[in-house]
Amino acid sequence: MASPIVPGNSSSVSISVADDDGSDELSRMRARVRRKRKKHHHRVKNEFSQRIFRFVLKYWTLLIFLPAAGLLIFEASKIGRKPSLDYAKVSELVVEVRKPSFQADLNNNNYNNNNKSGGNLNRLDPVTHIVGGVRERCLKLLPYEELQHLDIPIHDDFSGPVKNVVYISEKDTRHIGGNITLSGQRTEGTRFNLFTGHQTFDQRERSFKVNETAELHCGFYSENSGFKISDEDRSYMQTCKVVVSTCAFGGGDDLHQPIGMLEASLEKVCYVAFWDEITLAAQESQEHRIGEDHFIGKWRVVAVRDLPFADQRLNGKIPKMLGHRLFPQAKYSIWVDSKSQFRRDPLGVLEALLWRSNSVLAISEHGARSSVYDEAKAVVKKHKATPEEVEVQITQYRQDGLPEDKRLYGKKALNEASIIVREHTPLTNLFMCLWFNEVVRFTSRDQMSFPYVLWRLKVLKDIHRFPVCIRKDLVNSMGHVRKAKPLIS
Repeated sequence: MASPIVPGNSSSVSISVADDDGSDELSRMRARVRRKRKKHHHRVKNEFSQRIFRFVLKYWTLLIFLPAAGLLIFEASKIGRKPSLDYAKVSELVVEVRKPSFQADLNNNNYNNNNKSGGNLNRLDPVTHIVGGVRERCLKLLPYEELQHLDIPIHDDFSGPVKNVVYISEKDTRHIGGNITLSGQRTEGTRFNLFTGHQTFDQRERSFKVNETAELHCGFYSENSGFKISDEDRSYMQTCKVVVSTCAFGGGDDLHQPIGMLEASLEKVCYVAFWDEITLAAQESQEHRIGEDHFIGKWRVVAVRDLPFADQRLNGKIPKMLGHRLFPQAKYSIWVDSKSQFRRDPLGVLEALLWRSNSVLAISEHGARSSVYDEAKAVVKKHKATPEEVEVQITQYRQDGLPEDKRLYGKKALNEASIIVREHTPLTNLFMCLWFNEVVRFTSRDQMSFPYVLWRLKVLKDIHRFPVCIRKDLVNSMGHVRKAKPLIS
């Protein structure tokens, strides 16, 4: 009985043992699988981290460059946008343009509604540029609160090399030589006439020699020379201490009302526009008439009769360059070409461009060219003057030794003269007379003669030749509306 039981028990035991061993082995296998899975998961995470690290290490310059490039593109895209302006603040402090005394019911926009560049009219938004990665205003005016209490400095004692300027006239017989006969505006072969006097080459050379008392031609040579102004207008002009002036001769341009000034400035500054009879007739035909008080908006319109030159561009140089002769009591002046709308506070402009830098004259650098000789080529190419008269001027300047350098006293050697800001001192008055005589003798393109006079005079160093973006901030450029009509000889 036992013999069959033993094998059976043995078999049972064997099976039981086999089951235990199998179970243990299975458990160990499962544990190994779990450990392998866990190690694999950990290894995957490590490999992923290492890949990221290697990628960053390899492409770190690119990762820094891309955001920087994106930021640069974003900033560049904002350059073309019009910067916003706190118009609420401006409206509180800036004087409202008073109703023009036209017979028609006009406002500034209606008055200029024929202007092709009307989109620029009455804009006050500042012009900005980027300096060192930071956007800044080109023209840095004082805060409005300070502008309201700005005083005008008056200098009666001048420390410069020129103390006094004497203007040659027909009454001074020392300067009348030979059998020279001077006539009115329509002189053939020369532009010297009764208004200019006849400046010889010897007189031209002597006029550039600096003495305490300078003596030279400077327009208004004869009492019968033209550029006649009424006694009433002349009396008004005698009262001006600071003046903003412009002119439109030959009916060429409309009158753009100045904007952006404070009430305090308006009480201290004269705004004077010179018109001739052609412009008066052209404006009246459009119902733009001068009021009984001689004003159109803020501009006091001065009617000029008997212009001395057939060339209207040359007539325009008289108020542009000889402001010290038209406004003998003025201490400061700002000239604005008729194609532009002046849009800043004049006392603020004087402070920013003259007083802050101790300058006596401020003018813009040229935006396109840098030398007189390049300008001469452009004048001929654009038919602004004949090749013959340009050649005469350039030949004389070369003979006098004017260098062809594109830099003069550390700045561009060419300037743009649509805006001239200056203190009326003996030295600046001398400079403007010399400049006027050059445009009479040669071409009317004053940008060609300005660098020459500055180079020849040498002693005028307190000059602020500001960048183009400041000029753009000072005015809204409207362009010429129509071509000026020449005087008929």
